[in-house]
Amino acid sequence: MQLRQTNIAKLGSETFDVLVVGGGINGAVSAAALAGKGVKVALIDRSDFAACTSSNSSNLAWGGIKYLETMELLLVNKLCKSRNHLMKSYPSTVQEIRFFTTIQKGFRLPVSFVYLGTLFYWMLGRFFTRPPRFLTRANIESLEPVVNTRNAKGGFEYSDCYLYDNDARFVFNFIRTSMNYGCVAANYVASTAAKREGDLWHVTAQDTISGKSFPIRARALVNACGPYVDQHNSLSQQSTEHHHVFSKGIHLIVDQVTPNKRVLTFFASDGRLFFVIPMGRRTCIGTTDTQVDEPQTQVTEQDRQFVLDNINALLSLPTPITHNDIIAERCGVRPLAVTGKGGKADWVKLSRKHAIDVNHGQKHLSIFGGKLTDCLNVGEEVVEIIRALGISIPYPKHRWYGEPNDDIKKEYLHQARLIDLDSLTNEISSEPLSVRFWRRYGAEAIGLLERIRANPANAKLLIENAEYTRCEIEQAARREMITKLEDFLRRRSKISQVVRKEELKNSPGLKEACKILFGDQADAKYHEYFSE
Repeated sequence: MQLRQTNIAKLGSETFDVLVVGGGINGAVSAAALAGKGVKVALIDRSDFAACTSSNSSNLAWGGIKYLETMELLLVNKLCKSRNHLMKSYPSTVQEIRFFTTIQKGFRLPVSFVYLGTLFYWMLGRFFTRPPRFLTRANIESLEPVVNTRNAKGGFEYSDCYLYDNDARFVFNFIRTSMNYGCVAANYVASTAAKREGDLWHVTAQDTISGKSFPIRARALVNACGPYVDQHNSLSQQSTEHHHVFSKGIHLIVDQVTPNKRVLTFFASDGRLFFVIPMGRRTCIGTTDTQVDEPQTQVTEQDRQFVLDNINALLSLPTPITHNDIIAERCGVRPLAVTGKGGKADWVKLSRKHAIDVNHGQKHLSIFGGKLTDCLNVGEEVVEIIRALGISIPYPKHRWYGEPNDDIKKEYLHQARLIDLDSLTNEISSEPLSVRFWRRYGAEAIGLLERIRANPANAKLLIENAEYTRCEIEQAARREMITKLEDFLRRRSKISQVVRKEELKNSPGLKEACKILFGDQADAKYHEYFSE
């Protein structure tokens, strides 16, 4: 946790060009883009990075095929272009996956008509992915026997993409990139007051771990608080054109229902999209769409039952999935940007396109809504607005995103072969170590090879049923600002999403990981997590 303390000291002693408040996807790309182009940036989040909406998505980066129904063609065109760009920039992380869609009898549109929509979608996507194909009922039964076809009219298969690891990890990597470029970032630091005085924003920040307050000074302020944007604008006395309304969505994690690496797609009993998404040796099912008034929310019994009822109706399983089969839950709100106050959060009618409101006089930005698919565009847009506000962009042409170039990857793979890295892959692992290390860490994976070269035992899995090696956890302790055990188990990794809590509690490997992550505070951090 030394990195966090060092950065907090810098936050209170330096003056920044830009302060980003909020470490979800919008804040993370804003900081990475600005810092990569040479701007002096700070970022704070009152909780952990990606702790809200950005860690509770469906782990999909799709081009918005659903918005064809509302004829938002320009939005779909833009999102498809953004999706393709994301896939090209992060080929190890953002990968094409097939969406295997079954249409039930009584659906509001003919199967053939919806299939034509997938062809149009493929065209808008510049034919970047594999082409769609029509599925008869017999095709569905043959290719995915787990699908209940008793009421099926037919279906189709098309491509979009998903995050191979998890959304929170993807977000954190942008924050880690921003720190590599000089951004001073810290989690568990809340903005409790913000006032414009002269040429500077004066923000009162509080370290929520120690309770100590300190000032942060910046020429411009970016409000990237996700569902809490409106709250922080009230704090900083900002009036905006846009506001948020909230739609709650939940997912349940269960044991793998099909070994096939594709997303099973249906329309749930309420007419909205319902997904069965691969998650390693587990399956993620959902989602729901419920209007809520506040960003703070939780899974209700009604939510669980809706998902369970739909999954059991849509799949032909040996035994129904019950509450006892739930390994973990995901719950968050979709912050949907609307003009004016009020409004109804309807996932069908309200798209998640982002909006940025700017107070030019006070050099203040508010980012509303948005989709993970469009994140690179958000980063570039924030840079251009900051430039228009009169803040210098020293390196405007620098490419701040994407995986390292091929030469670095070739060198990494060469070193991996020299130590025969893949031979050390545990038998329970879903992929070779060389592939996993590169996807998670990029160029930083070379440091892991050095640790394994010195001692091959560093390649052993430390936590039972979790694909994390000792050297990864040691690196996380140094570089990933893990302040609470939940930060590691839920967001830097997805361990708590795929391993039951009671299994983790009894894991000797987890206790060893705590010692690596927290040193003398290991027992306290362990008990803090399991007492919640």
